[in-house]
Amino acid sequence: MWGGGWEVCPTCAARGRRSRYREGRGGACRHVTGRGGLMAALGLLRAALPPRLSSVLWGPHRPMATATGAPERLRRGFETLQVRQEQEHVLHVQLHRPDKRNAMNGAFWREMVECFQAIAQDSSCRAVVISGAGAVFSAGIDLVEMGSELLMVEGDDPARKAWNLRRKICAFQESFSVLEKCPKPVIVAVHGACIGAGVDLICACDIRYCSQDAWFQVKEVDIGLAADVGTLQRLPKIVGSQSLVNELAFTARKMMAPEAQSCGLVSRVFPDKGSVVQAAIAVAEAIAARSPVAVQGTKENLLYARDHSVPESLRYMATWNMGMLQSQDVVTAAQAAMNRKDLKDVPFSNL
Repeated sequence: MWGGGWEVCPTCAARGRRSRYREGRGGACRHVTGRGGLMAALGLLRAALPPRLSSVLWGPHRPMATATGAPERLRRGFETLQVRQEQEHVLHVQLHRPDKRNAMNGAFWREMVECFQAIAQDSSCRAVVISGAGAVFSAGIDLVEMGSELLMVEGDDPARKAWNLRRKICAFQESFSVLEKCPKPVIVAVHGACIGAGVDLICACDIRYCSQDAWFQVKEVDIGLAADVGTLQRLPKIVGSQSLVNELAFTARKMMAPEAQSCGLVSRVFPDKGSVVQAAIAVAEAIAARSPVAVQGTKENLLYARDHSVPESLRYMATWNMGMLQSQDVVTAAQAAMNRKDLKDVPFSNL
């Protein structure tokens, strides 16, 4: 049945696997990885079946989302963000308006959604670092550019104006909620000032580090509004002290790096900007060396547990892992542990 010589499998190579195959009928592949098992048998069965029957049983075959769309969008670049690859599976997104103290203008709010939706679809990316260019992390919303947009709302009457304003607020919220929705862990490195919407941004990240000169300010009450894009919803669950959150939100006082660490807003403090960014990249690389199935499943379930009861979260976890425990990554990681291999030397397929 199987003819031809041994060749490197392009599908596996694209996904980071080391395997070979013999070309068979209809261009099907027979993978020879030494892993065997039920999943390999199912793969052979799917390849051997007629396409129509295969699509009925498993659904239509779709190429990986990252093959063209996601990386292409990232390569085109952004006006307010700079994206670069730090390591094979780690991306670094930098807020890049240093001359404006990384103040967030209209383009920024749109580009954050575009950028992280593309990253979410990029199967080669396993962890993301966010930092700020220039002297500070972010001065918050760009009031000079955004002030008129926030105040001038179209509508034939107050009700319609209110609905249109609500749509705008929801769009702003999505610019940071997209960080939570991104299945890849997001590590933020803060230096200097982190004001207003900057705090909203970091609260949506998974891991927060800062430099010794960093300070944080929930500034919104000083400009006549309540913080509306995530701080009031996420910060209480991060620091665990409603009293402290109330104080920060009511008074707009500055919180310096030592207090931010002691209350749990950041987990580590570093001497300067360079060291905090390098530390964030290092932890991103450590995360990227692990199974993406395990890491992304962990993020999903941590976020679910934050917003649900323990019994609900345990049921969700059981349902999640009844599928994910069948990943080949479990076998691969277990074999690496038994052989005392560094996970950085273990190839996991992209996800």
